[in-house]
Amino acid sequence: MLAQEDTVAIGTRRVSTTATVHFPHTSASVTSARRRIAADLDKRGVPRDVVHDAVLVLSEILSNALRHARPLGGSGKIRVSWDVRAGAVEIEVTDGGGATRPYPAQPSISSLGGRGLGIVTTLTSDWGVRSSGPETTVWAVLPSDYRRAVAAATMFANGTWTVI
Repeated sequence: MLAQEDTVAIGTRRVSTTATVHFPHTSASVTSARRRIAADLDKRGVPRDVVHDAVLVLSEILSNALRHARPLGGSGKIRVSWDVRAGAVEIEVTDGGGATRPYPAQPSISSLGGRGLGIVTTLTSDWGVRSSGPETTVWAVLPSDYRRAVAAATMFANGTWTVI
């Protein structure tokens, strides 16, 4: 269900949120969310490379929420929001909280997982976690000027992400 909201709080700042969608707490929601954000950002004229990065960031954050957190307050849903403004794409995923707070892992080269928030760190200009009661929100900001994003690009070398 798509809803329009005026503002939501991110830390101590308020951010205009254009699109808010509640998805079921199931793995199939990742595909649905990817399609929704890509279509919306394309419609708004966001550069295609930035759309790809936003889809990847949303996938990582939403997958983590589905794997490690509960749905929102008995609804069986997770809330996903995004907006494009002030030269940035802002994404939020809100869930019912989990046993631990999200943090970037340091996986070994042979690990099958644990790289998601490292990817988020690489592709975004800023990201973080905030809690309000039982809810946890992971938010991320991607520069919508792809040239700035390329300047902050990273390489995967020797099993670690290295900023270049």
